[in-house]
Amino acid sequence: MRYRLGLIVGFTVAFGGTLLSTISLSHAGDKIDTTSRTAVISGFKPEWTELRAALKNRKSRIVNGVEYVTGETEGQPVLLLLSGISMVNAAMTTQFAFDHFRVSRIIFSGVAGGLNPDLEIADVVVPEYWSEYLEAVFARNVGSDYSLPKFAKPAQTENFGMIFPQPVEIAQAPLDPEDRVWFPVDPKLMALVKTVSSRVQLNRCTTDRKCVDRQPRIIIGGNGVSGQAFVDNSVFRDYVYKAFHADAVDQESAAIAHVAYANKIPFVAVRSLSDLAGGEPGHSSFDDFKDLAAANSVLLVRALLKALP
Repeated sequence: MRYRLGLIVGFTVAFGGTLLSTISLSHAGDKIDTTSRTAVISGFKPEWTELRAALKNRKSRIVNGVEYVTGETEGQPVLLLLSGISMVNAAMTTQFAFDHFRVSRIIFSGVAGGLNPDLEIADVVVPEYWSEYLEAVFARNVGSDYSLPKFAKPAQTENFGMIFPQPVEIAQAPLDPEDRVWFPVDPKLMALVKTVSSRVQLNRCTTDRKCVDRQPRIIIGGNGVSGQAFVDNSVFRDYVYKAFHADAVDQESAAIAHVAYANKIPFVAVRSLSDLAGGEPGHSSFDDFKDLAAANSVLLVRALLKALP
């Protein structure tokens, strides 16, 4: 492969014979790989271990500390990457993938906290809209009320104490920035999820036989929200569900939806519930069921990949 000046490549051989490249880039336009691929992104390791293990013709490249893995799975050329937890990590690694690989669409596979009281651990949700719900003004206390600065946008949903949600600005020069609260997923990908969901049997138990009370379900449509906070608080959970009518909360999906929207790349996120964001009695179920939730997300993602045209 030919690279322009400014791209430095060092090769080593990883265990198992997988070729591992360590790459330094100084030009935004340098392409590491020119094959058109579906990017499958996960937030942390339990969410991508199975997907990575299933890859054929696997080739890993480490760029700026992030591993980007190309190969084929379910008959599709894919790019796998671990975004890292948080909105900033998700946005950064997604934009890098767009700049240096040929990404035709994005599928996020991961876990989330459940907000909707009708949903339970290990259910899989595929929201139609995502919001950066912690984009907000922390308002000034004025007596028993709050005062917003003049630049603040009119409230589009109720506040949580001093926290007043705000739309996020989307640059669209030479036009004025666009104010946006909700980012839609790609309708074609959403339709394909609906088609394949009936073929997917989700897992009810972990490998060490920790089981949820009922057979997990796939919920398609509705809203999801993302922000920098891991939510494990029942009062705030109830607020977010009421204010945003959201089924799930995580720390990455809306950031990736934002970057995909700006780059006009199709996007969908598949999230399985590892916990109830503070709605469980006693303690968070995250540590007990994160692996089960991650596996259930992967089941639907692989079915979706197999059905792609």
